[in-house]
Order: sequence, then structure tokens, then C-alpha cells
Amino acid sequence: MSSDSPTASRTSGLAHAFAAYLAWGAFPLYWKQLTHVPAVMLVAHRVIWSALFVSVLLTFQRRWPEFLGVLRNRRALAALLLTTTLISVNWGLYIRAVNSGQVMEGSLGYYINPLVNVLLGRLFLGERLRWLQLGAVGLATLGVLNLALGMGQVPWIALTLAGTFSLYGLVRKLAPVESLTGLAVETGLAAPVALGLLLFGSWGQPPMGATPRDTLLLMGSGVATALPLLWFAQGARRLRYSTLGIIQYLSPSCQLALAVLVYGEAFTSRHAITFACIWSAVLLYTFDGQWGRARALPAPPARQGT
Repeated sequence: MSSDSPTASRTSGLAHAFAAYLAWGAFPLYWKQLTHVPAVMLVAHRVIWSALFVSVLLTFQRRWPEFLGVLRNRRALAALLLTTTLISVNWGLYIRAVNSGQVMEGSLGYYINPLVNVLLGRLFLGERLRWLQLGAVGLATLGVLNLALGMGQVPWIALTLAGTFSLYGLVRKLAPVESLTGLAVETGLAAPVALGLLLFGSWGQPPMGATPRDTLLLMGSGVATALPLLWFAQGARRLRYSTLGIIQYLSPSCQLALAVLVYGEAFTSRHAITFACIWSAVLLYTFDGQWGRARALPAPPARQGT
């Protein structure tokens, strides 16, 4: 099987997507160590250290000419300017949610996100869903509505998180830019703004953190930020956007497990219903995909008698 065959490409896309969403699902373990750092300062560090990290990767892979070529491509540069804005808003709002004690609403945003992915895939990419896939989306929607109604208010943080990241993924899927190069351009565009905020902002603590531990965590945020985004971009280019949306439920489900098992947050009957609906949807969507591929395979040739 060649490495560029459809099956190999899909397998690679699934591996990258699972890696990205599992990493994002574990993010609370990292960011909980930095809740005393202002959200804007954290975003600035994420941008700067991500830019340095991908610059090292570009250097080792000798891909700076590709980077410069993107800067000369107005269409690609405009797309990446848009994705830079979207991901910066997403990062800042998520950190604000964590720092202000609204982790639940932040998690809800990433539950809603896959549904927006499916909608965008249908509207902009012409992706059609089979009946079982529609059933899976319907189940997931019921689960999300159940959790949103329990909050008793319009979850604007959740809706903004879902919308910005879904649009980010869609534009990155359509942009004619390889994942590492695209991330290098995005972080490069945002780095001057981030550096200015870090140097001239008033955060009540040193720009590099108040303790050596904080400094190490802030520097490590670049790798923690860049690697999942690289994996996500690889997966987005190789998979249907609706498939990516279903896999994405791994991230908020991991965050929910951490909230309950590690941080002792309450797991109510409403959470149980939502969890059951969403994972039933994942299983149904997965079953439909496997069944559809099995039907598409050619039947084995009939054995002739001797």
C-alpha cells in the first residue's frame, strides 16, 4: 500500500486527530498550574514560545523558503491572518473561562464544536450525511442541549469557543498551506503583538513569571500549544470535516473525566445523560463508517470447482 493511498491517508488523519484531541483533553492538567497568571499574559506566552518552537522545526527541516513563499501568496496570507485572529480569540477566551471559574461552560463549547463542524462541512464542503450519521449528530445535539439547558442561561462563552475553533479548522482545511508552515505564519503574525503585550503590559508580576517553575511552564506552553495544532491540521486535511467533528468529542469528554476524577467536581444526572448521548453518537457514527467501508469493498471472486 502506498503512503499516499486513500486508506493510508485516512489512517494517518485518524492518528493525528486522536493525538490532537487527547492532548487538548489533558490541557486542564497543564493550565491549572498557571491559573494565577493573567489570561492575556498566558496567551502572549503561548504565541511567542509556539513561534520559537515552530521556527526551530522549520530550520531543521530546511523549510524557510516555503514559509517565505506563503508570505508572498496574498490568498494564503489572508487566510492565515483570519485563522490567527480566530485562534487567538479562542485561546484567550478559554483561558479566561478557566481563570474565572467557568470551566463547565468552556467544556460545553468543545461539546458544541463538533456539531458546528458538521454544519460547516455540509454548507461549505458539500459533505452529505447518511441516515445513521444524521442519527449520531441528532443524539449528540440532544446531549449538548440537555447540558446547556441545565446552565439556565445563554452560554455565550461556549458558543464563541465553538464558533471560532470550527471556523479556524474550516479555513485551515481550505487554505493551500501545509500544517507546519501555516502554524509558523500564524504564530509569526501574532508574535509582535504578543511580545508588545508582554513587555509593556501591567500584569502585577514579571513578564517571565514570578517563580522558576512558572517560567518553565510558560516556556513549555509553546510546545504544549504547537504540537496539538500541528496534529489537528494534519488530521483536518486528511479527514471529512464531519468525521473530525465526531472525533472531537474525545477532548471535552477527557476534560469532564478530569473534572470529576481529579478535581472532584460533581457529576450530576444531567452530565450522565449528556455523556451517554454523546458517546452513543460516537459509537453510531463509527459503526456507520465501518459498515459503509465494508459495503464498498469488492466481493471476493467466486472459487471455481476443480
